[in-house]
Amino acid sequence: MSNEEILLRILECVEFGKVNRQATYPPDMKDQDGADELTRLALEQGIKPAEILNEALIKAMDKVGQKFSEKKIFVPQMLVSAKAMNSALIHLKPYFQSGEVQRKGTFIIGTVSGDLHDIGKNLVAMIVEGAGWEVIDLGVDVNAHKFMQAIINHTGAVVGLSALLTTTMVNMKSIAGEIKSKFPAVNIIVGGAPVNESFRVEIGADGYARDPQGTVHYLNSLVA
Repeated sequence: MSNEEILLRILECVEFGKVNRQATYPPDMKDQDGADELTRLALEQGIKPAEILNEALIKAMDKVGQKFSEKKIFVPQMLVSAKAMNSALIHLKPYFQSGEVQRKGTFIIGTVSGDLHDIGKNLVAMIVEGAGWEVIDLGVDVNAHKFMQAIINHTGAVVGLSALLTTTMVNMKSIAGEIKSKFPAVNIIVGGAPVNESFRVEIGADGYARDPQGTVHYLNSLVA
């Protein structure tokens, strides 16, 4: 296979959720190499890690995010695409750590204190990572202190606050306020089922996204 063919096949594996040869999903790609094997092959064939990231993984996850935004696919399909992406990223992470491949930036994300829901937060984290960002996932029930400690440890990072419940989204206001009081230059983006643009303005956050793709667009706008 040519380099272009390998990159296209990696893109398709991630887009449609083909993790590896053993994976039976999707049925029409059964017994074919998946993102795992093809990424390894790409590196062995001399394709640069940055090219794999930019021309295959980022483009694939952009397609996945767009289809999710348009309700052409749903959470299960997005999760399996993210799993395929992660199987490829495993092979690229040594190049991130060595500095050979540069991330666009760092994104700190967590579900705010009092809220234990993580599906939406996890989807955003996976899509953002696939878009070329380093993701620091703080988990659920995250208070202001944990966010601020992560900001200290990751200078220049963007912060994402997630909440699923109306009873916990109010905690975004106090957390955003504490972050801004100590780190006024830090960009904060908020999201979650009950959150909207008006609430974003009310609590003084910098951005709002209704879905993972919206988060990627916001983050990319900061480094454009």
